[in-house]
Amino acid sequence: MEHHHNHDHHGHHHHHHAHAIEKLSTIYIVAVALNLSFVIVEAVAGFVGNSLGLLSDAGHNLSDVFSLLLAMVALKLASSHATKRFTYGHRKASVLISLLNAIILLVAVGAIMVESVRKFMHPAEVNGTLIIWTAAVGIVINGLTAWALSRQQQHDINTRGAFLHMLADTLVSVGVVVSGIVIKYTGWWVVDPIIGMVIAIVILASTWSLLAESLRMSTDAVPEGFDVDEVKQKIEGTEGVLNVHHLHIWPISTTETALTCHIVIPSSDRLEEVTERVKHLLDDLGIHHSTLELETSSSHCHDHDCCR
Repeated sequence: MEHHHNHDHHGHHHHHHAHAIEKLSTIYIVAVALNLSFVIVEAVAGFVGNSLGLLSDAGHNLSDVFSLLLAMVALKLASSHATKRFTYGHRKASVLISLLNAIILLVAVGAIMVESVRKFMHPAEVNGTLIIWTAAVGIVINGLTAWALSRQQQHDINTRGAFLHMLADTLVSVGVVVSGIVIKYTGWWVVDPIIGMVIAIVILASTWSLLAESLRMSTDAVPEGFDVDEVKQKIEGTEGVLNVHHLHIWPISTTETALTCHIVIPSSDRLEEVTERVKHLLDDLGIHHSTLELETSSSHCHDHDCCR
């Protein structure tokens, strides 16, 4: 039986990846500065105006600042170098951070719901005008942050989580503006805790998928966007490939995916040629870390369980 292990370093991919990380890091730094400033303004306005809507939103925005900071850390860890003890570097820690982010947001949801119920039972007078102007600033800050992250969020679960939260915050701020207008012209102070509950539900909805995917990735499940059967079919559709088995796909980090498999080829004459074709195919699919073991059809095992 002939075996061929091929580990492609993909220098161009890593150079492009490093540039993307540097660009995203700059976006995160600006986003953290903007959002932290707004949290301070919103918290002060919430205390002065006695608004639960503003205070709960400020609390959530503060958790978003921590989330952005954690995502920045995850970004650095995702590009960390290998060591003798951690042969993939600390890249897997980025998955644990996405899980931690989701848990933090769930705790924030619980706190907002409890406070909203308390305020609903004992409504207090709030300043509608102050709510309107403060939330309007929030629309601008959150909207700009969401827009800055929108192009980067397709390639990283942490960035996608940050984008979804910023987008949700933008919509929530719109809701707070509406509640401020209602309070100002009707005096219905009970609208404020109701908006607080709506905020909690919106956060929960946007966090749930993040939590589910983080849990899947932390157990080395196939990352979102990849279908094992489809990848297998495409490899088997490559010229010179007879069969594929022992196929495994798992996340190295929140941004990188790895694959290992056994590939059966007609003869060892085309070994390098087939390897290159499959590597290019996997690159196109977004899998840049692959280990391929090639074996000839004559030496390929005939045991059904072995090849399953």
